[in-house]
Amino acid sequence: MTTTTLARAWSVRRADGLTLGFTDHDRRLVFGGVTFRPDRGLTARALVQGTGLSVDNSEAVGALNDEAITERDLMAGRWDDAELRMWEVDWTDVTLRRMVFRGSLGEVSRANGAFRAELRGQSDALNAPQGRVYHPRCNARLGDAACRVDLTSEALMVEREVQGLEDARLFTFAGFPAYDAAWFEQGSLTVLSGAAEGLTGMIKNDRSRPGGHRVIELWSDLGIAPAQGDRVRLTAGCDKAGATCRLKFRNYANFRGFPHLPPEDWLMAPRIGGSRG
Repeated sequence: MTTTTLARAWSVRRADGLTLGFTDHDRRLVFGGVTFRPDRGLTARALVQGTGLSVDNSEAVGALNDEAITERDLMAGRWDDAELRMWEVDWTDVTLRRMVFRGSLGEVSRANGAFRAELRGQSDALNAPQGRVYHPRCNARLGDAACRVDLTSEALMVEREVQGLEDARLFTFAGFPAYDAAWFEQGSLTVLSGAAEGLTGMIKNDRSRPGGHRVIELWSDLGIAPAQGDRVRLTAGCDKAGATCRLKFRNYANFRGFPHLPPEDWLMAPRIGGSRG
């Protein structure tokens, strides 16, 4: 009969810095400043790792009754894109270990009191488009280094307390400052206090009503519903059109689009007075 001292260990680090460690060993392991707990918080199936630039494929499985990984946090997206690292480690001497996977958590599904999370390897980032796109609309993100718009100005950002909420995505505010109609459409709403603190949603509709009332509708609910009185921040939106950049943000000098680029059908249009071959 043969025995082995090999165990597996996983660490998961959320965007907010919370780091958890799990192991399939029956005792706690400690290394790299992380304590790896021998409980049901997370397990993983065998890794399928390709050569070259192929994407690593695996799946993490966990129990939602673990105090550290709750269904509420999963639904709110707090574990989305969390960094995940896996080791094979000798539990008799944790200095003898090797990292077998490093990536992030992808799509999370929930069923029957458990969750399953796709594991994405580091090569997954190579699937994202690279380089600059030549398009009539701007390719910068509002407020980034290319755009340079100051989103902290009062003209573009406002903080208010929630007066009304429906389905965790339809917010109503009273005594709202005077902003143009649809000023916050395609912008963002970030929760600053309460149980949903730190969650952000994209704004679908922004409607003003008589008496200084404002109705903000998100594209999808936040997962965790803010309570009345919770504070939120609304940030103006941008449709990336040249006219919006010039008139709304006074930032046309940094516009990153090509508004005078001929459309694709221009090449196929007949030329008046010209030869068609």
